[in-house]
Amino acid sequence: MSLDPDEFAAIYRREAGRCTATLVRVLGDIDQAEDAVADAFAVAADRWPADGVPPNPGGWITTTARNRAIDRLRRESTRHAREREAMTLHDPAPDPPADLGDLDTVPDDQLRLIFLCCHPALGADAQVALTLRLLGGLATAEIARAFLVPPPAIGQRLSRAKRKIRDTHMAYRIPAASELHQRLGPVLATIYLIYTEGHSASAGDDLLRPALTSEAIRIGRTLAALVPGEPEAAGLLALMLLTEARAPARLGEHGELVRLADQDRSRWDRVLIAEGHELLRGCIGQNRPGPYQVQAAIAAVHADASTAAVTDWAQIVTLYDHLQRLCPNAVVALNRAIAVMEHRGPAAALDALDEIDLPAYHLFHATRAEALRRAGRDGEAADALRRAIALTSNAVERRHLEAELAGLG
Repeated sequence: MSLDPDEFAAIYRREAGRCTATLVRVLGDIDQAEDAVADAFAVAADRWPADGVPPNPGGWITTTARNRAIDRLRRESTRHAREREAMTLHDPAPDPPADLGDLDTVPDDQLRLIFLCCHPALGADAQVALTLRLLGGLATAEIARAFLVPPPAIGQRLSRAKRKIRDTHMAYRIPAASELHQRLGPVLATIYLIYTEGHSASAGDDLLRPALTSEAIRIGRTLAALVPGEPEAAGLLALMLLTEARAPARLGEHGELVRLADQDRSRWDRVLIAEGHELLRGCIGQNRPGPYQVQAAIAAVHADASTAAVTDWAQIVTLYDHLQRLCPNAVVALNRAIAVMEHRGPAAALDALDEIDLPAYHLFHATRAEALRRAGRDGEAADALRRAIALTSNAVERRHLEAELAGLG
């Protein structure tokens, strides 16, 4: 019996973060948890082709990882105290056999891991990067692309953050109410970055990673219920739901990327849109606007448009102006420039793009190419598309950009 490599990869992407979160709780050490999960997947790659994929792959991986970690601690132990530490990792009940797939991961472990990684003693970038690595299962290169920095820099941040957690014995728990607020910002940012990677994968053959988007939304729901008085938590959940509603229409019949303007809006998920609207109305009633609420409002304007032609771009530009005041950064400015192009035309968009410094970001060059094309400057548009293609690591996006370039002749 053979194991489909794509199926195995999908299981890894779906389960590795959950299993790691559980093993961090069990073992109390991030590096040991990562190693144990990696070992378990290596065992799975050896056994599953013969035995078949178990009904609950995540439970199988978690059980196997835990048992192998315990065995490793026993082998390495030379002192009685270390042996007692290894023995305390066992549950009071007998362990299930390693091939029994009924041990599921604990959902709250994922949220606990996010709060651990977002401890205020860690730097903001390290907080988000570490969570993306452990919970999102993103490779160092993928995280580097999200931060627009070289991979070695991210690798150093991850190593320093894990070492600090280990050396200072940071608590693996959801903080008390008095501690929640100071960690909420990076927790929200991390959940959204996990969602964003699932919505538009930074690399690989697939544009969508549904396991990541569904996990981000699940954690977002858990967090919103944990802090019901925080409108930004509800705003982030609304943003993810309103964005996810468009997922069924984002790929064409042959797996090609379909731009927002060309999507079949009858395929949008109206249940998710309704839930997003309801959450957003609750946020507005609190009169405490924040970046995620504003982004959710932008997504709501798109959701309200029955066709691309009737989109209220003037309102979207106004909302982006507000978003820029709340969190001025180059990516917000880029998204605003796209809205400006639809509302005021390509010349105004090019003026806005001239003020943005994102030379290593493929979407900057793709946006500039579209503005140049609309302005009738096809030669410059082609040059911008070539830059975008060279910087693109996702196969679906690359094929889309290559088709745009071919369309310029």
